[in-house]
Amino acid sequence: MQIVPMRDLKNTVEIEKRCAETNEPVFVTKNGYGRLVVMDIDYYERMIRKIDEAGLVNRGIAEYEQGKVVDGKSAIKKLRDKHGI
Repeated sequence: MQIVPMRDLKNTVEIEKRCAETNEPVFVTKNGYGRLVVMDIDYYERMIRKIDEAGLVNRGIAEYEQGKVVDGKSAIKKLRDKHGI
């Protein structure tokens, strides 16, 4: 984890370099407390994708627990019956 004080944000090239080289966010503090997070766009996009995927998994688990899941054989049979196949 990289932590830098707010005053270091003046050196944007160095902050960008840190993000790119470590492939991690840089946490910025102000008066010793966390204030901002700076990250490479690729890192940000990967994190958003992981969050979206986790949401889909959680939704699937919830649907399974609610009994909203049909096994494959039953689903195919239902579709064949419906379409006369």
